Amino acid sequence: MERGRVMMDRNADAPWSKFDPATYVDLNYRTPLEVDLLIVRLMRDYFGGCFANGVPDAMRGVDVGAGANLYPALAMLPWCEKVLLLEYARPNVEYLEKQASPAGYDALWDPFWEVLGGDPAYRRVEPRSRFSEIVRVERANLLDLDGQRRWDIGTMFFVADSMSECPDEFRRGMTCFMGALNEGAPFAAAFMKESLGYQVGDHRYPAYRVNEHRVRESLEGYVDELEIHDLHHVVRPGHEGIILALGRRNTAIATP
Repeated sequence: MERGRVMMDRNADAPWSKFDPATYVDLNYRTPLEVDLLIVRLMRDYFGGCFANGVPDAMRGVDVGAGANLYPALAMLPWCEKVLLLEYARPNVEYLEKQASPAGYDALWDPFWEVLGGDPAYRRVEPRSRFSEIVRVERANLLDLDGQRRWDIGTMFFVADSMSECPDEFRRGMTCFMGALNEGAPFAAAFMKESLGYQVGDHRYPAYRVNEHRVRESLEGYVDELEIHDLHHVVRPGHEGIILALGRRNTAIATP
């Protein structure tokens, strides 16, 4: 290594094949955290407002880097005829496929649906049958999305900032996400503010330190409207809060 050079972990360096979804779920979702319930409420209200005058036909949704988290996909259920969960880590793919099976997803996700039920559109949906009917899982890397496939609504939770320490990979991840959305598509994206990385079981995973300015800068030019919520909830050591971005895709062309 060159003297004075700081090596940064890139996405390809992380032990994704060893990611433990059971441990991750136990740490983050088995007992719902106040900040996640707040995020779900904000997302519910934003999406509900976007479709207050009706829902376009044949809407397709995507959750990019879904991981072991169902609530972004649950938030899209009333609006979509299909929802695709894109995930790279094979253990998470297997977890998601089980959750989307006809047996139905685990009961621990019910409290998140209860919050979504504050909007009448969600109360008209039977979530378990709807989830298994319209949700599909595909193994894919955010950084490989090239804009050839696009969706009408999208979510990306703790992905672009939680896969690499490198600013160029964060920026590329944001561009790839924007490139996966059709014009006018509502989206929700969440980030761990100033994260130093995170531990899941025996393995350490990298993160890029983002703040509200960096999130806003990464979305500049791609959105017609943008809400950024800087949520001052610390859920573990090594970060300073959570940032939630809500917006609509504009007509700009994103070039990964």
